[in-house]
Amino acid sequence: MAVIPVPGLCRPAMLKSRPRRAAAVLTVRAAPRRGGTGPHRGILSFSGSTWGCALGRSGITARKREGDGATPRAAMPLLALLWRADRIGRPATLLPARPARPGDGWCDAPQSGLYNRFVHLPVAFSHENVMRDDGLYDIVGIPDWNITRRGRGLGSAIFLHCAHGDPRQAGGLQPTAGCVALPRAVLQRLIARLPARAVLRVL
Repeated sequence: MAVIPVPGLCRPAMLKSRPRRAAAVLTVRAAPRRGGTGPHRGILSFSGSTWGCALGRSGITARKREGDGATPRAAMPLLALLWRADRIGRPATLLPARPARPGDGWCDAPQSGLYNRFVHLPVAFSHENVMRDDGLYDIVGIPDWNITRRGRGLGSAIFLHCAHGDPRQAGGLQPTAGCVALPRAVLQRLIARLPARAVLRVL
């Protein structure tokens, strides 16, 4: 297994020693389109529970490209977790985890040799700032899309993160740029239920 390129997140030995049990699967599907609802509405199911989730503004695609606003159709093991310790306590989770730090970023510039890689800010090229102000990255699950299956221009910074909006309200959850997002309280409860090996499967 590839080492997660986030300093301090975990040691290679931790990855090698994780038990080889069958992975738990979080299944994500597009929600039925009713009453003019957008393609970004999804449904996430795990262990008998179901929640409304936000997808990319363009829905789900099997041909992910940088900037298309779509969530990739793929089975993506969750390898690690970051959280904002200045905003919330340490989430209960069995995933390898560490607090996000000032300078944590993710490159989303296809022309860069660091495309879809963890970077330390400031950098001159386009990037995601993990320490963003809007709360979306208060909890961030990092799937292997960003670690072991990088492809130039094939989509970067595909995360499981917090959502804006309320699925119970008319406007619902706001679309993402291609990630899967849940209300923060729901995401906290979900990751607390996950074993050390889990897969985010988008159908």
